[in-house]
Amino acid sequence: MNWNKKKVLVTGAGGFIGSHLAERLVELGADTRAFVHYNSLGKWGWLDHSEQAAEMEIYAGNITDRDSVNQAMKGVDVVFHLAALIGIPYSYHAPLSYVRTNVEGSLNVFQTALENDIELVVHTSTSEVYGSAQYVPIDENHPLQGQSPYSATKIGADKMAEAFHRSFELPVITLRPFNTYGPRQSSRAVIPTIIAQCLEGDVIQLGNTSPTRDLNYVLDTVEGYIAAGCNQDAAGSVINLGTGLEISIGDLAQKIADLMGKSITIKSKDERLRPKNSEVNRLCAANERADDLLGWKPYYSLSDGLKLTIDWIKNHNLMYRPDRYSI
Repeated sequence: MNWNKKKVLVTGAGGFIGSHLAERLVELGADTRAFVHYNSLGKWGWLDHSEQAAEMEIYAGNITDRDSVNQAMKGVDVVFHLAALIGIPYSYHAPLSYVRTNVEGSLNVFQTALENDIELVVHTSTSEVYGSAQYVPIDENHPLQGQSPYSATKIGADKMAEAFHRSFELPVITLRPFNTYGPRQSSRAVIPTIIAQCLEGDVIQLGNTSPTRDLNYVLDTVEGYIAAGCNQDAAGSVINLGTGLEISIGDLAQKIADLMGKSITIKSKDERLRPKNSEVNRLCAANERADDLLGWKPYYSLSDGLKLTIDWIKNHNLMYRPDRYSI
């Protein structure tokens, strides 16, 4: 696709993945509109720190407000929908907020996309919708299991995307990134948590260290979005973005410590544990469909991606509070 001729909208553009995606679209020459969450301070999230922000049209609104979503979508060709509430621990405390943002917010996107004759919507799912693996690698036909309020709302959003495709022929692709990490990720995620604690000392406080995760460097995830946005023929598809490799949280902590030249002790803290039946014990992606439909494969190895992330957090360590558990 020649992105120079395309007007694109990125919802959640002030966030971790969204900001990287918006910047990449600018680099490719797309006319990029960045939908960020309105706040009284006029902040744009990570785009406040982006050199490419001056080349974007920044639109501040709320994904739960259909009028602001509709206004942001005027004149757009392709929509990348990333706006969401994502913290799993906080979803135990505020499930209604997740329903409003993740389900109702996505409904607003799909309805206004129909009204504005959008060429393609790329909708963001998550590997959490699969719950603990019933088999590995996890393909897109794996059963969906709502093991947290967060994952339940993402299942709801995914099914709404499916319904709008089947009922109204909305051209929508659902991407399911497995665990994305990299620069700008907050301390509510495990990799920044481990790195920040390693920078602070030798004792690493975690929850359950036995679950495994399939970890994707953020720029690989972004290229998956770019590939999907170029491929209207894949509309109606659900597509995993994952490496096909897994590592336990305990082994991940040790790998990070080794890369940082640290000798660590890992301690499990009860406050960091998920409820017993909510823990997702194993995630490992089948990624053949991404290759077949999008020509996408991950580029960065885990070691290379972790080194880049460690370097970034070292240079931005004041943004992290390793002594606190962020939900």
